[in-house]
Amino acid sequence: MTWAVCMDNKGCEVSLEIRKLYQLVPDEKSAQRGCVRVIDESGEDYIYPAEMFIALPVSAPVEARLHALVA
Repeated sequence: MTWAVCMDNKGCEVSLEIRKLYQLVPDEKSAQRGCVRVIDESGEDYIYPAEMFIALPVSAPVEARLHALVA
């Protein structure tokens, strides 16, 4: 599981919050198009332009705690 911070929500203000951490869902097809799939405020995963986010590497202990929050 990977995480990213939303840095731009223009046009997606209802779905994304700036400075909020979002769970990234692996999606090679979207990545090839310059997009990422994230679980947004609806609780569902949707595709957004990758430039709206900055991916954050997290340590195993942090990953485990974040996963526990969304499980």
